[in-house]
Amino acid sequence: MVDLKSQYDKIKDTVNASIQEVLDTTTYINGPLVHEFQKNLEHYLDVKHVIPCANGTDALQIAMMGLDLKPGDEVITADFTFAATVEVIALLQLTPVLVDVDIVNMNISIEAIKKAITPKTKAIVPVHLFGRAANMEAIMAIAREHNLYVIEDNAQAIGANCKFSDGTKKKAGTIGHVASTSFFPSKNLGCYGDGGAIFTNDDALAHKIRGIVNHGMYVRYHHDVVGVNSRLDSIQAGVLNAKLPFLDEYGKARQDAARKYSAAFVGHKNIIAPTICDQCDCHVFHQYTLRIIDADRNGLMEHLLAKGIPCAIYYPIPLHSQKAYADSRYKEEDFPVTNQLVKEVISLPMHTELDDEQIQFITESVLEYLK
Repeated sequence: MVDLKSQYDKIKDTVNASIQEVLDTTTYINGPLVHEFQKNLEHYLDVKHVIPCANGTDALQIAMMGLDLKPGDEVITADFTFAATVEVIALLQLTPVLVDVDIVNMNISIEAIKKAITPKTKAIVPVHLFGRAANMEAIMAIAREHNLYVIEDNAQAIGANCKFSDGTKKKAGTIGHVASTSFFPSKNLGCYGDGGAIFTNDDALAHKIRGIVNHGMYVRYHHDVVGVNSRLDSIQAGVLNAKLPFLDEYGKARQDAARKYSAAFVGHKNIIAPTICDQCDCHVFHQYTLRIIDADRNGLMEHLLAKGIPCAIYYPIPLHSQKAYADSRYKEEDFPVTNQLVKEVISLPMHTELDDEQIQFITESVLEYLK
């Protein structure tokens, strides 16, 4: 699904030098490269505070911890996403409220958010799914109306822009009160292990989060808040520093590959391809995900795998149907889009190194099955 080896070959000298610097200086934890990456990412995102941490799931949990949400507070999020989003809500003894998604962009449904708000609602967690920015303008308007926090789950869409009705743009992850991201190796900006970060423009919140990630300490052995141990190590920061200057280039390569994919599928009766906007870069294609209608999606997957083409189904089971998160509050009729998508979606290889020959082989193989 990704070609990290070819990507590494193009930046190996910089990556290797960064890793060697850490080995030579033995600054393995919270070293100069971590601070350098933090500043570089703040500049790229145009956000006041980036707080690196150990992984994307920690980032989301720590963001919620920083907001002082209380057990039983309701947090609205999308049903169609990876489990980490709802996992951290449950771990903090908050009440997850899963809602349906939009059929076109697969992000959280604005109307579903509105219907789910109760007096106990305290936050909304939009997920920028598959690299496409959610409708943050509408979400922030709802949050202001109901005095809610917005926590952006930006694990899949770093580098994407959110375009507002007045023509302005902001990076995904810089619009809500706080945001999280993941640097898992397959992400658009990925390290060579685990890593994550929290973003915010709120000075007080940033200060609190900096304590939380380091056992609640601002001064060694003085524990001012309840914290965790979640730090980005220096080797991973060095890798991310090497990749960050190329993030927009990586995004463009993914968008170009997506256009070529979609051009091959245009007009096909069994394929709904993701829309690609030429006016803005709201989608950075962490995944290129098709919907297969009136055809055998699982059969297509077996066909592609038999030809040596990686593919995947993200996600085969809705969160509301997962044993860990099942709740009598949820009714199947509340999730018509999610229940439809889990039967239709299939993701094709998507990475910065895709070439025309590979794309042609993949698209021809899809079309060969869907005659």
